[in-house]
Amino acid sequence: MKKVDLANEPQGLERPLPSEGTGVWGSDAIADAIRALDIPYVALNPGSSYRGLHDSLVNKLGNEHPQMLLCLHEEAAIAIAHGWAKVTDKPMLAIVHANVGLMHGSMAVYNAWCDRAPMVLLGANGPMDAAKRRPWIDWIHTTRDNGALIRSFTKWDDQPASPAAAHESILRARKIASTTPRGPTYVVMDVGLQETKLDAPPAVPDPKRYMAAAPVAPGQDLAEDAAKRLLAAERPLILMGRVSRSEADWAARVKLAETLGAVVLTDLKLAAAFPTDHPLMGAAPGQFGGAGAELIRGADVILTLDWVDLAGTLKGAYKTDPVAATIINVSLDQHLHRGWSMDYQSLPPVDIQIMADSDPTAAAILAAATKAGGRKKPAWPNRKASSASASPSMGDAAGPIPVPALATAMQKAVEGRTISLIRHPLSWAGHMWPMKHPLDHLGSDGGGGVGSGPGTTVGAALALRGSGRLPVAILGDGDFLMGNTAIWTACHYRIPMLVVIANNRSFYNDELHQERMAKERGRPVENKWIGQQMKGPEIDLAMIARAQGAAGFGPVTRLGDLAATLEKAVAAAADGQVAVVDVRVEPGYDQASSAAITRAASA
Repeated sequence: MKKVDLANEPQGLERPLPSEGTGVWGSDAIADAIRALDIPYVALNPGSSYRGLHDSLVNKLGNEHPQMLLCLHEEAAIAIAHGWAKVTDKPMLAIVHANVGLMHGSMAVYNAWCDRAPMVLLGANGPMDAAKRRPWIDWIHTTRDNGALIRSFTKWDDQPASPAAAHESILRARKIASTTPRGPTYVVMDVGLQETKLDAPPAVPDPKRYMAAAPVAPGQDLAEDAAKRLLAAERPLILMGRVSRSEADWAARVKLAETLGAVVLTDLKLAAAFPTDHPLMGAAPGQFGGAGAELIRGADVILTLDWVDLAGTLKGAYKTDPVAATIINVSLDQHLHRGWSMDYQSLPPVDIQIMADSDPTAAAILAAATKAGGRKKPAWPNRKASSASASPSMGDAAGPIPVPALATAMQKAVEGRTISLIRHPLSWAGHMWPMKHPLDHLGSDGGGGVGSGPGTTVGAALALRGSGRLPVAILGDGDFLMGNTAIWTACHYRIPMLVVIANNRSFYNDELHQERMAKERGRPVENKWIGQQMKGPEIDLAMIARAQGAAGFGPVTRLGDLAATLEKAVAAAADGQVAVVDVRVEPGYDQASSAAITRAASA
């Protein structure tokens, strides 16, 4: 096979030579079913357990629809699919090798699960027929029940035993993953199934007849009751949690708040749900409660739209006092609550439970409130509008770089461009970045798994390619170091993006934990850095990026050098490159974030 010149191929597509081959194989039938899903990409790290399927994707489908995205680690492959879903609300494909690849990627599956992100994950097994196993390697890569490894944090899994069954499994996996509450599904394909020669391929069922159900709307009586209570309230509040990336849904949520006169709070862990510069935005988006706690305590009726950790949020506001507000909770999430993981959080007090999707419910309550004539009397008397989008100030040009100053410099560097902020580190705060569109901010990874940032950034940037938006991620140094090989995939497939690393040379959040332990136990706080800081030698993160084909900038150590460096990096990303900037920031959080984290730790 001749070498393909990627420089002359669109998006770095690796085009195989034409191949007729001999006969039809089980993996060919599986590939037909995969193509029927109409998913454009499949992220993978190769392995012998699915060598048959790999051959079919290349030589039967021509590496098109889906196009392979070669990844250097299974966790990156799954994180890329997760990032894609965060932009599109739709599943992407990922493939992992046998039990070992699944174990490598399991953290990324858990992130997608906690983030309620749709994904179809394909896996493979060594031959289930022991007589067909190669000595040693096939035995250690064969598992009796591969799906058991991740069954506690996937919606559904299966191991079909025939090509026709594989068709049904793959269609069912896409349907279940895409049905709210969404999440990852997993289909395992035995080597024997893939490498069996067929007399003829089974017909692929019409995929249009196996689609996910439409989002669930509430009954009219529930919507009218919620609207009546919110309109009668003196201090109505909306907690906007997991919602869609649709511009129409965004506009409806804004209209709902305006019609009800309701103040809105959002969560920095989640994607943008409401404009941060709107007069009804109650406080900057937070990760651990924070400034919104006073509003929550002051509200008399609270509407929650699939809010993450409602009980914890109420506890942060009310402490040990009983919750006085009427709680209208809109969520289907309890359909995913199980016993293995505690991602369902504490049980919240609820007065009205609406088992429906967030955005159809918001639309239904809006319709009911509009029909009732909207708010007749002012709400929240004497409340001052939030300064949620205020820009942090800069510091001394000759001095070190605090994270708020990095945020200000970033805003200036991308001024005039349309940006999607894909990720941010724990040191980030909600007031540091304006959100005026559902794609302006995409939240965190759901499961708190360090190392996910580079992969989800690549997946989101892939989904944004051609949108006119510049994908930007602010990553912590630990996050980048654990997952940085995803950068190669972005470079290879020409997925432009900008990664700025807020590099404090430490797993700093854990320094705070050690500080807390030292204070509680009367021990030296000065020892908190041991086993936490990455110094001696300090790691050249820009060099790691350059080694994979990216444009690497830095390290930037002085605030006065930051603006010029960011300007060059933004220009490189806008020109189609992968740009990575190593910014040596001061350890620490801004005042609001530090206070919120302290409250969360002591709750």
